[in-house]
Amino acid sequence: MTATVSELDLTAFDFDHPLAGIEEIRAINPHRYEFEMLTGIVHIDPQQHLIVGFKDLKDTDFWVRGHMPGFPLFPGVLMCEAAAQMCGYYFHHQKIGTPGSLLGLAGLDEARFVRIVRPGERLVLVGRGIKVHRRLTRFRVEGFVGTEKAFETLVTGVPLGQLEELRGA
Repeated sequence: MTATVSELDLTAFDFDHPLAGIEEIRAINPHRYEFEMLTGIVHIDPQQHLIVGFKDLKDTDFWVRGHMPGFPLFPGVLMCEAAAQMCGYYFHHQKIGTPGSLLGLAGLDEARFVRIVRPGERLVLVGRGIKVHRRLTRFRVEGFVGTEKAFETLVTGVPLGQLEELRGA
């Protein structure tokens, strides 16, 4: 029996020694600077289409100063972006689409935000592929701070084309 996303023991993963750190993520995902929403990937299980990643939130992150002064909250839309970037990483890492293609965000469904996420916290993202295909990919993603669920959403992605073409190379 496969565990549901919520049933995983998140303490079992080694966040100090991720499978992929920022440089490995950059080798796959094109996001840079303020829009890098992943710090690391700690687990990939291709048989279950399962991926676990994280984002360490800092008080120097671009959104802290204005969202909201004196009580900064990690915006829900950025939690969803982190989820989408993790799904894109999985898609490319597992060579699901055409080599070099980028998984673009096509939709978010059933998004729910149930806990505030603040600077200084680690948002752990757990995604399980519901449909993983070269033309359409759907992942159920849940985000946690410690053992508390912060959000959940259903991410739909579609390939955008060759990354080199998109970059104008």
